Amino acid sequence: MAQTVIGQTNTVMLSEHITSDPKILGGKPCIRGTRISVAFILELFAGGATHREILQAYPHLPAEGVEEALRYAASAFKNEYILMSEVLHHASA
Repeated sequence: MAQTVIGQTNTVMLSEHITSDPKILGGKPCIRGTRISVAFILELFAGGATHREILQAYPHLPAEGVEEALRYAASAFKNEYILMSEVLHHASA
């Protein structure tokens, strides 16, 4: 995933519609020009909202930004691993 720093700011373009700036939501990836995070978009979908409902509720969001948020999230988890450890319980005698 390419990253581009914008001008003299700390804003990083993570994709065409996704940016990260430590001054906005602590640097969480957001849809460019908004304070709407990728995580929030995922929460809306997980809660049952449709693409259309999200765009109606947040008319300032570009449709491409919502789609890019999903692609960004999928890419972020693409190489995610879950490490599990075995916990042994010993019975007290």
